[in-house]
Amino acid sequence: MTKKIKKIAVFTSGGDSPGMNAAIRSVVRTCAYMKLECVAIYRGYQGMIEGDFKEMDARSVNNIINKGGTVLKSARCEEFRTREGRQKAHEQLTEHHIDAFVVIGGNGSFAGAQLFNEEYDFPIIGIPGTIDNDILGTSFTIGFDTAINTVVAVIDKIRDTASSHNRLFFVEVMGRDVGHIALNAGVGAGAEEILIPEQNLGLERLLDSLKRSKKSGKSSSIVIVAEGDKIGKNVFQLKEYVEEHLPIYDVRVSVLGHMQRGGNPTCFDRVLASRMGVRAVEALVEGKTNYMVGIRDTKLVLVPIKDAISAHTKIDEELIRVSDIMTT
Repeated sequence: MTKKIKKIAVFTSGGDSPGMNAAIRSVVRTCAYMKLECVAIYRGYQGMIEGDFKEMDARSVNNIINKGGTVLKSARCEEFRTREGRQKAHEQLTEHHIDAFVVIGGNGSFAGAQLFNEEYDFPIIGIPGTIDNDILGTSFTIGFDTAINTVVAVIDKIRDTASSHNRLFFVEVMGRDVGHIALNAGVGAGAEEILIPEQNLGLERLLDSLKRSKKSGKSSSIVIVAEGDKIGKNVFQLKEYVEEHLPIYDVRVSVLGHMQRGGNPTCFDRVLASRMGVRAVEALVEGKTNYMVGIRDTKLVLVPIKDAISAHTKIDEELIRVSDIMTT
């Protein structure tokens, strides 16, 4: 017989993403609405091991829906990778009479939660929070929309100065293993070329593309580079290669870095996070465990966590085709 859920913990883990606070708020307030106790765990799995807990009520999450980052903090936790570390975490949860938890994070956070569930039969639900949009089973992760809008806004500003000085800019965006940010932001910002890990376009194609741009009368160009792109060792090597083979270009590099993770979340991310938080609590009350809340075709779905972490999402081939046409 499934144990009745009376007290739920919520925490954020891994890299932060805009919209995490909206998800925290949603979990806490849904617990309050359903007359459940709610506990916040600070600093992710590290805080779980150390018992860094705080009782939460509906008023505890006032005025956080608009804030980026995570008010619960986040931390990497090597100790949780060990059986001893997970045992300490279980002891803390038991001591505080916590019946289940909601983890907001990415693949690594979900993998840790799944292992914990397998070892202790502890009810868990995941909410996908990562700007990379790389989790299988959901069309969007919390933070992705904010990140690509941030990138587009920055590229628009870079284009102003690129046009003023007839320059070629390489703009590096996040995306170690996947190119969702680069592809979407590149199309949205009208980039002349988009380099992503899923496609090894080669240095010669890059040069051909830049030659065509110059021949067509473009006096400046923007090339978006995902940090995991395989063409060069890094974006600065690409700059040197182009300068050597196309000296007509005045080349600059802009690495956007962690600004992509910051800032106020968009309305889309706030609404998505709110919806996912409600569904996460409802799922636990329904006796479901080891699922991630995802969204497909505007509808929320529950995806087995083992499926969600089995692989990265594939790049949108249709959007690649659109990109090829737009960069003609």
